[in-house]
Amino acid sequence: MKFKPLLYTAAAIGAIAAAVTFGLQDTPEQTSTVDTSAAQALLEGSMKKLIFHPAPKPAGTADFTTFDGDPLNLSQWQGKWTVVNFWATWCAPCRKEMPMLAELQTEYGGETFEVVTIATTRNPPQAMQAFFEEINVTNLPLHRDPGSALAREMAVLGLPVTVILNPDGQEIARLSGDADWASASAKAMIEALLASN
Repeated sequence: MKFKPLLYTAAAIGAIAAAVTFGLQDTPEQTSTVDTSAAQALLEGSMKKLIFHPAPKPAGTADFTTFDGDPLNLSQWQGKWTVVNFWATWCAPCRKEMPMLAELQTEYGGETFEVVTIATTRNPPQAMQAFFEEINVTNLPLHRDPGSALAREMAVLGLPVTVILNPDGQEIARLSGDADWASASAKAMIEALLASN
């Protein structure tokens, strides 16, 4: 029958579409629709404050700077899972959680994951350096958002605020306040995200 090839082609297209819909086939477009339910299920203790969005959201596009004033943009971390932490030198909870974020960077930082720290509002560079020296953090960046342009665009209200960006550069989750980012729960959640694409 001359309609058989057409029927098989239609069936194959339907099967591929179903596979993509249900996460059975890995495609480049799938990154932005990664199922985060496994990662969410691993949240315990203070990590329960991490809220996963029903769908990925655009991240901020405003530039911020390196410690020396060179321009940066969150788009430069596309291709990696990125934990972006907004902090300030005067923020006591930031002092508490920063070493935990440093531990996360030590354990997982590399080609597929990175912790990016951004001091927002007024933070004198010398005070930023002293802050990291006092808490013995040496592996996180001293990036600055002095005019709070990126923080305002991303609706950062209060500090610290930590967002997770997927490899497409979209925000998939947000945590307001401090949390134990070095906990078994946090690490299991990161591992689940890294394994999802």
